[in-house]
Amino acid sequence: MKHKALIISALSLAVTFGPVGPVAAGGSDIVGGVIGGIIGGAIVNEANRNRTTRTRTVTKRYYKKPTMSSAQREQNREVQTSLNHFGWNVGTPDGVLGRNSRAGVSQYQAYMKFPITGKLGEMERTILTTAYQKARLGGSAVAQTVSNHPQGMRGLLIETREQMLGGSGSQTYAGGTIGGLPPEVSEAVFEIAHNSNVQPQQLIARAGFVQLADMNADGRTDYLLDTSVLGQGFWCNGNNCVVRIFASTPQGYERNDFQAVGATPAMFTCRQAICQKLDQTAPVMAGAPGSNLSTQPQGLPDTVMTSTTQPQVPAFAAQVAAAPAMPSFATAEPTVSLASYCAKVGLVTSSNGGFMTEAALSDADQALGEQFCLARGYAIDSGEAMAAKISGFTPDQVAAQCRDFGALLKSEVASAGISPRDVVIDKVKAFVAGSGMSPAQLTGTAKICLSVGYRTDDMGVAMGSALVLSALGQDGYGELIGHHLVRGIGTQERRDLALGWYEKSAAATPVFAPAQPERNGLIRKAALMINGHTQAAPVPAASVTPGFADMAADLVTTGATQ
Repeated sequence: MKHKALIISALSLAVTFGPVGPVAAGGSDIVGGVIGGIIGGAIVNEANRNRTTRTRTVTKRYYKKPTMSSAQREQNREVQTSLNHFGWNVGTPDGVLGRNSRAGVSQYQAYMKFPITGKLGEMERTILTTAYQKARLGGSAVAQTVSNHPQGMRGLLIETREQMLGGSGSQTYAGGTIGGLPPEVSEAVFEIAHNSNVQPQQLIARAGFVQLADMNADGRTDYLLDTSVLGQGFWCNGNNCVVRIFASTPQGYERNDFQAVGATPAMFTCRQAICQKLDQTAPVMAGAPGSNLSTQPQGLPDTVMTSTTQPQVPAFAAQVAAAPAMPSFATAEPTVSLASYCAKVGLVTSSNGGFMTEAALSDADQALGEQFCLARGYAIDSGEAMAAKISGFTPDQVAAQCRDFGALLKSEVASAGISPRDVVIDKVKAFVAGSGMSPAQLTGTAKICLSVGYRTDDMGVAMGSALVLSALGQDGYGELIGHHLVRGIGTQERRDLALGWYEKSAAATPVFAPAQPERNGLIRKAALMINGHTQAAPVPAASVTPGFADMAADLVTTGATQ
């Protein structure tokens, strides 16, 4: 109260001693200054006193470090172990689902057609770990699934998903697709499998049952189903068995039924939806097994014209809906199935309790086989993720144009089995220079076609794509050529030539399972062992067509690929 009285007194003085008449010059300034100083000082003192007596409120935040229960950590370890087992390598299982684990989960989700989130839902986790436990337990049922499924060990995942969620393994066809086939073809596969007492996935894995070719020259893949692979039974009559051809149309696929033995697409010709067997005068249309029509359809030529369409670089860049006409490769000589090989490798891996390591390398052939199949799976997943971003082209069109891409590289692929790496690379570089495509276009195209080649078991497409990537300076893809030469899959078996490809890729940036750079050391050691080397030589110094090409190039330049 004392300071308030001082202020009042100062104001009283101002009234009492206010000017009532003339004053000396400057007097009013002095009085005003004194009064102003007194009042100002009082106000300042009051403000300072309030500031010093005001209560300060300080909020302190304490963050509790998140903890993970031992049960959760163990569950995470099981997820990581399962991902590693099925080829999505995430490193040493430590129970922490970090960046590598999330990437592995995303690849698993993409393969299983689940939403790609990088985080496992409860059902997704259960399917993954249940399939892994099946693989660990083994048994004849597991061995049969792995041997017959085109994806080998990963077939257990598909089987487990179907058992838990329903699918092509159920007793009635519920729509959708089987093995990526169109719905019309999938329904026929299910019908044939059901009447033959086999599972649809096992049926499509049988060599020669599903044959692909562009039979009506419209740029889309047509499908031939040959039931003779089942042997004598419901679908066969004497020496002839039912052959179903699905010819592409703008609305989908039309079915044509025939009786034949040893059927191949080269035995038939199609115009639009109507197909004809070359040794008969009338086509056999869809109907009961063996049904035949005796009338010649209007507009069908009396003679079969041989297609002169030449393979061409894919042209997805123009964003056209229909791809260029593709030649039929149905008459090509059959090659060893990489899918079947990987299934056998997977069985041995499972019985061994996991992949071989460099430190415990006892079987060089098995070790190289494991890494070959791991790289194959990685290439399939990576390329499918890229292809999913291509607009304006159906998967069938992309696959058809990739077959054309592989046909263009037939000579280069053949040279890999007879010439050293540098000679082959020079030849492929000449192809690259004359392709009319930019490096980015070729890179994106080759990665997508590499996936298509391995997914469809077309070694010409796969090897041609790997050669192009190697010629473009991505030496890590040369590992694949080495694997093909070691196994003689898609080319001659030349283990001596394989070593040159392995040596170069060992010094390159890893492109398959980059979270495990130790793979290069393992592959190189195994390659030396199979060539009779007991000591590892020093690691060499590192060296520095399709219509979807433009979009594939964008995916490369924006870092959407590995």
